[in-house]
Amino acid sequence: MQLTTNQQRVLAVLQQANGPLTAYALLDRLREQGFKAPAQVYRALERLAEHDLVHRLESLNAYVSCAHPGCCQHDFRAFAICDSCGHVDEFADLELQRCLANWVKNNAFTLHKSIIELHGECTTCHAARVVEGR
Repeated sequence: MQLTTNQQRVLAVLQQANGPLTAYALLDRLREQGFKAPAQVYRALERLAEHDLVHRLESLNAYVSCAHPGCCQHDFRAFAICDSCGHVDEFADLELQRCLANWVKNNAFTLHKSIIELHGECTTCHAARVVEGR
């Protein structure tokens, strides 16, 4: 896929970010590069998401770059989101995927996509909290 200049810029900002970014946070970071309206960001995000280069985290209404471009599970995605620092880990667990596939089959459900978002505390934040005695 050939990326437009705007798509390349949006993807680069997401890849360099320390956590998920909303479209408006992306717009703020891209103003100096000629972005003037949210529609520019949303159009780029839409195309990047269509090609699985970025993912939308529904619970945060924010975006992250794909951790596994080119080999992403298109019908199954899972994210562990740290509510303290905002770090996001993207992962695929075959056992969980099989469990969901069995449920779908047994319940005659037609699945279009599956996005699982786990909210909690990452190892780093948990260790810092333990050290501080909280």
